[in-house]
Amino acid sequence: MPEEKETAKPSSRPFWSGSITIGLVNVPVKLFTMVRDQSFSFRLLHNIDGQPLKYERVCIRDSKVVDWKDTVKGYEIRKNEFIVFKKEELDAIRPESDERIRLDKFISLLSIDPVYFEKSYTLVPDRSEDAYSLLMTVMQQEGKAGMGKVTMRTKEYPVVVYAYKGALILTTLHYANEVTNPGDLEELTKLKKPPEKEMELAEKIIKELSGEFDITEYRDGYREKIEKLIEMKMKGEVIVAEVPKKAEVKELMVALQETIKQLAR
Repeated sequence: MPEEKETAKPSSRPFWSGSITIGLVNVPVKLFTMVRDQSFSFRLLHNIDGQPLKYERVCIRDSKVVDWKDTVKGYEIRKNEFIVFKKEELDAIRPESDERIRLDKFISLLSIDPVYFEKSYTLVPDRSEDAYSLLMTVMQQEGKAGMGKVTMRTKEYPVVVYAYKGALILTTLHYANEVTNPGDLEELTKLKKPPEKEMELAEKIIKELSGEFDITEYRDGYREKIEKLIEMKMKGEVIVAEVPKKAEVKELMVALQETIKQLAR
């Protein structure tokens, strides 16, 4: 089958609606899922009769199954020691979804470290085409993105809104205290400066392999293999599993030199 440049099909229904607010400016919008996970979801089955298994809530003390109505939420402060919360206590402090994306600052999108990006959504005008178009066009012209906050499904997120391919995109961000500092890892503090000869070879490899970003060049090989297995099993074909060979581990200088030779072919 020839390789095709493909993208996921957009969702047909919005999962959130509200407004982008900038001061007193109000732009009604609908939010559509933009990123769709294409990985396979397997069900756990009983190997005797092939029927799905269900999960039950079992108390670790008496091994009895507990009904949903008899459960409460708890936070573990020490091993097997919990603070119990009543539903009304959590409801009282839950952030309210006021259906507003509050933008309070405009920045360069390139100034955001990519490690903070979480998930992206497409914003669509909700009978607000003129205001939406104005906001998108000005942000694109000025090369700016709007930063602010939004509450979705009882969680408050920092967000960035920016123009992309004729649309406004909302991307949720991680909070600063959710992202670790790699420099705090002891192993990274012990790194030594590479030898000059190895640097020269590594630089040459990078220059030879340099190109433009095109995500469609990469395909989900595992998904394609699963699809092929499903097709074969539906036809009743016998499948012989092949164990992949382990790659040979070479000394660094040897690996660099052999890579240069391969690129020169």
